Amino acid sequence: PTQALIHLLKCSIGTGLLGLPLAVKNAGLLVGPVSLLAIGILTVHCMVILLNCAHHLTQRLQKTFMNYGETTMYSLENCSSSWLRTHSVWGRYTVSSLLIITQLGFCSVYFMFMADNLQQIVEEAHIISNTCQPRKILVLTPILDIRVYMLTILPFLIMLAFIQNLKVLSIFSTLANITTLGSMALIFEYIVQIPYPINLPLMANWKTFLLFFGTTIFTFEGVGMVLPLKNQMKNPQKFSFVLYLGMSLVIFLYICLGTLGYMKFGPDTQASITLNLPNCWLYQSVKVMYSIGIFFTYALQFHVPAEIIIPFAISQVSESWALPVDLSVRTALVCLTCVSAILIPRLDLVISLVGSVSSSALALIIPPLLEIITFYPEDMSCVTIAKDIMISMLGLLGCILGTYQALYEFTQPVNRSMANSTVIYA
Repeated sequence: PTQALIHLLKCSIGTGLLGLPLAVKNAGLLVGPVSLLAIGILTVHCMVILLNCAHHLTQRLQKTFMNYGETTMYSLENCSSSWLRTHSVWGRYTVSSLLIITQLGFCSVYFMFMADNLQQIVEEAHIISNTCQPRKILVLTPILDIRVYMLTILPFLIMLAFIQNLKVLSIFSTLANITTLGSMALIFEYIVQIPYPINLPLMANWKTFLLFFGTTIFTFEGVGMVLPLKNQMKNPQKFSFVLYLGMSLVIFLYICLGTLGYMKFGPDTQASITLNLPNCWLYQSVKVMYSIGIFFTYALQFHVPAEIIIPFAISQVSESWALPVDLSVRTALVCLTCVSAILIPRLDLVISLVGSVSSSALALIIPPLLEIITFYPEDMSCVTIAKDIMISMLGLLGCILGTYQALYEFTQPVNRSMANSTVIYA
């Protein structure tokens, strides 16, 4: 249970966490934390639904393990609708496609995050001081375009993506945990020093709230890992305790960081809280540590789409071409995430878009529908059916509106909202 808890926390703490202060800004000082709590509870409830459906189907079909895609497929295969049974394999394809989009979206965000912080570290090196004073609103002219930093990182991530052994990746995961923990401690040490008086809006514009929704759903990125974690435990029946404890800690961390970060930086809150930290050696080390953690985490997030795409690609060629095809696909996928980051260099909007499009489907839309399909033949109550429909409709509404708003923001000039940009501050 302890190892499962550590893995659950690692899966839930990524770059989305650092964007929560901006998310709270987009929702309001009161609406933001309350909505974070509500979405967190809904997400955990949907995780439990997914676990219950998988457990029910494994017992009925006498299987030992089911992943998210298999759970969807077998649920459709055993439902009462002949049309859904005939097209059940498309349920698996849909979930697999959403997982690929989500995980590669995470990887693209990791590119932007590392490039943002690397740019700030390098180009502010000459003005770094030993005294940690709040950042002044002084825009520096970048020496190099941020896309140059992305291309600099690219070869190292390609080499990292070539690692296929999960035992080796677990070493990187441990390093990522250590650096993330150290950087989180320093971030909280700084943001608890809240300036008074606080004069921030309790409720923001509804349009920016849609960006909040996408960012928050993106942050709850562990839904695809709950089934693998449960099935790798020696005592899977203990996973419910692990899930509730772990996600309670995660939700508490999210609310604290988002709220305190917005209260600390106010209107100047940027897409990543690390870009608001003082320009001194102590807090520059936060950016270095968290960037190192994200660098190693890239390989873990990349492993999911690679394991879905590469076996299919290898099956299309002879055995002698298996290794070249494997490495070529890995290189192409890493380059794809880099190109995506270069073409859309807006960290906050990419987080919101990925969260709205794919994360909301995986976290809120599909699990309640799976519960109805799986348990409807066994006399589900009308209350449960109504609850599941409401959750799915909420997720679908957030998906459509959040996607529309994120795409709309992409069409606007970058300087339309300086608070949402990643401009370097001195």
